[in-house]
Formats: sequence, structure tokens, C-alpha cells
Amino acid sequence: MKKALILIASLLGAAAIVLFLPFSGSRNRQDIAAVEQETSLLSQTITGMLSEPEKVHKLYSSGQLVGVLSDVSRLDAFLNQVYEEQYAADFPDSSVSLGKDVYMTEELSYFVYENIDDQILNYLQENSLFTLQAVSVEFSDDDGVYAEIFVKNQDIYEEAMQEYLSCFIDPTELAQLNSGQTPSALTSYGSHAIGISIAQTITVSKAYAAPSEIRTTMEEVLEYLEYGDHTEKQYYTVQKYDTVAGVGAKNYGLSATQVMNINRDKISSVDQVLSEGEVLCVTYFNSPIDIIVTKESLRQETVYADTDYVENAELRQGVYQQVQEGVDGYRNALYRERWVNGVLMTGTLQSSVEVQAPVNAVVEVGTMQPSGVGTGSFRWPVDNPTISCQWGCYYGHRAIDIQNMYNRWDVIYAADSGIIEENSYNSINGNYVVIDHQNGLHTYYGHMITRSPLEVGTIVEKGDVIGSIGMTGAASGPHVHFFIFDDEGTRYNPCDGFLNCG
Repeated sequence: MKKALILIASLLGAAAIVLFLPFSGSRNRQDIAAVEQETSLLSQTITGMLSEPEKVHKLYSSGQLVGVLSDVSRLDAFLNQVYEEQYAADFPDSSVSLGKDVYMTEELSYFVYENIDDQILNYLQENSLFTLQAVSVEFSDDDGVYAEIFVKNQDIYEEAMQEYLSCFIDPTELAQLNSGQTPSALTSYGSHAIGISIAQTITVSKAYAAPSEIRTTMEEVLEYLEYGDHTEKQYYTVQKYDTVAGVGAKNYGLSATQVMNINRDKISSVDQVLSEGEVLCVTYFNSPIDIIVTKESLRQETVYADTDYVENAELRQGVYQQVQEGVDGYRNALYRERWVNGVLMTGTLQSSVEVQAPVNAVVEVGTMQPSGVGTGSFRWPVDNPTISCQWGCYYGHRAIDIQNMYNRWDVIYAADSGIIEENSYNSINGNYVVIDHQNGLHTYYGHMITRSPLEVGTIVEKGDVIGSIGMTGAASGPHVHFFIFDDEGTRYNPCDGFLNCG
């Protein structure tokens, strides 16, 4: 009996091959044998043979056959049921589909398969082989797509994007630009945004994703826009006397605004008083996108007075006296600035109007003005000056740190006439120069990019170039460490009556 059954099965197999070959000329006996030998993840038997081939639907997961569905309509009903029972509450207006590596094929077959639809659907459920309809956000540049995230809906993505953009532009100005309004011309000192863009291309579309891949809250999307997949951050514990600017100066040269932006849940102003022991993030944004803001800035700039030297035969050679004090003038200067991710990159002068002309100082000399004697009036040691760390911005900081806001590595000028007293290096202030102004006062310039080419004893006049801005020594960003001291060694804050620090 057993041998008879084996014989019948063999004859049926041969008949299937004979019947199949005329139907599909593109398949040979090896193809049919492969079909007969294909194994499934779930046990499923062949219960019969057909005289003519019929469509069958095979379900695969990661390239392996799960099983053959007898009733395809049950799959759609099952997916709808899964959505309603498991995901509808958290993902309204969505739908469930098969997992990313799950797919179904349709082909002709002479075999009649055992109905195991329940087992197949249970397998999908037990292994969570589903995707949900979500919103895909793709980030691309000239080299193509380099990142993609999935979000619950477009609303939370747009809300997160507006929140992120607000780190770099005033929300009111952002709303005006979004509505297409043209900003009015500046009539007072300050700045405003005249344009905003994203350097990369962002494409938003519908897509299916695994539920675990979908960001469901605005906060999750915002975290990605801020740091991408770089989730590791560094933190700093506030010390006594620390200011917002001081925290930035001690941590990678961050500006006070940058420190405020990355800690906006704790800091609302660059002048906010910090509490000792408070923990602040000091890892700046590492976003997959670059936010470019174009600003106009109207600033008052000093037009420095010169010194006119007049010979006086009644004074002995080498003796001088000032008969007229110099008065600096000023101009209104309009700059166009380019900010990338909250960092000022460039500034270009658009126009300027001299509001008050300078009045030159007049000095009488016996025969000539003795070189190297200071006028007693100081100029800023750099152009476009901005103070990144004021006197006492952290404990023990007895100087002001000055940057050129438009050219971080520009030249350094002698703040007044004098003689190079020191040209050296130390581990704290790096390459530095001291000028003796021969009038009881001295000025100090630290962190030069290289040693000044001026030897000790060189006579310099006010405004002469003495070196270039750098960050040698213990500096986290390019600036000039600047202070004034007298013959007794007493230090003075340059903003206390020497420079107009605003």
C-alpha cells in the first residue's frame, strides 16, 4: 500500500511538470523543482493538484516564505483591525501596512495549498511585522539624500522647525518673512533680519515606517533638528561669579547668545544671573541642516581723531605740550551680515554717513613731537570691536576680551603711541605685547596668533599695526586680551574712562 501511494505521488508530480511546461515557456524543469522544494517558515502542506494553473499569493519576510495565503481579502481586513486596535488612538488619520521587509508575490501554480491563513496572520502579529503611514522628511544636498526621519504628522514637524528657526531669528521677524513682508529700513541703531533660508533641500512626503521609527512629539523632532543623531552632550557646572558670557568663554569660545540658545529652558537673557552649581549644556547645535539668516545692522562707529604736531620755537627740543584735545567723531554704518546657525560669519559695509567729524588734537613741540610718547587718549586695539568677555566675566578675569566681529583674525593696533616694552609668550596669554606709553600708563595685548615682529624698544605710534588676533595660550576662541596698567602695576578696566564701551 505504501509503495502504491509513493508511486501515485510520483505520477502526479510528473503530470504537474508536463502540464506546467506548455503554460510557461520561460521556466524549465529546474524551476519547477525549485518551487516544489521551497520551504516556508510555517508548516503548510500541498493538498492537491490542478489541471490548469491558478493564482496563488505568497507572503515573504526578509526573503523567506512565510506561507501561501488562501484568502487575500483577509489580509486587508486584518491590517485594518490591527490599526484600529493598536494604533488608531496614537496615530489618527493613518493606516497599517506590511513591514518594510515583508512583501507578497502573485504567481500561477498547479498546487492546492493547505489553508493556514490564521497562522500567517498570527505570525505577522507576534513579530509586529507592520508599518504605519507617517510623514517622511528627507534632507539632501548636491550629493543626494543623506538623512531621513519619520514623523507622526506634518504639523509637529512644522512646529518643531519654527521653534528651531526661532533660535536664530526673532519670532516676530520670522513671522513677517514667512508672510512675505519686506522689512522696513532701519531708523535706529540695532539690527533686524531681512532674509532666512535653509542651505539644504528638505522634502516632505507620505511614507510607511515601523512604529518604533516614528517621532511622535514636537520635542523629539526638535531634538533631531538641533543635534541630528549626535545625542551625546557635554555639560558645565556653574562656578561662583560665572556669567553667561563667562561660561561660553571657558567652553569652546561659545558666545553668550549660543549658551542661551542651547539652554533656553533655563536661560532667557544673556545678562541673566546664574546660580552656582547650576548645570548647563555646552555642546552647540550639530544639526543636519544649516540655517542662514541675513541681517542688516546699523551701528555707530568711531571716526578717530588724529594728532597734529606744531613746532614751537619757544619750547626746548624734546618738550611738548597739548594745546587742543582731540575729539573723536562718529559715523552711522550700515552692514549686511550673514549668520549661519547663529554664528556671525561675514559682515559687509553697505553704506556710511559721517554724523560728526573728528577734531584733531594739537600738540606743540620744541622741534618735533618726541616719538613714543602717548597722547593719553586710547583707541580700540581692533576694528569692528565687540567684547566677548568683559572685566570679571568669570572669577579672576581682570581684562576685557575684544573680538573683531567681522574678521576674527584681523590685525591689532597700538591703542596709543609708545615703545614696545615686552614681546614674549606665556602659557596663559600666549604671544603678547606690552607697550610703555611713556606717560605712566602701559597697555597689554594677549593671545596674538604669532609673535609680534616688533622688537623691544621699537617706537610705535597710535594706530600702528603690532600683530594679529589669535588664540594662543589658554584661549578658546580668537580675541585680544586687553588691559591698562600704570607704572606701579595697578590694573585698570579699559572701559572705565579709557574706551567708550557703550
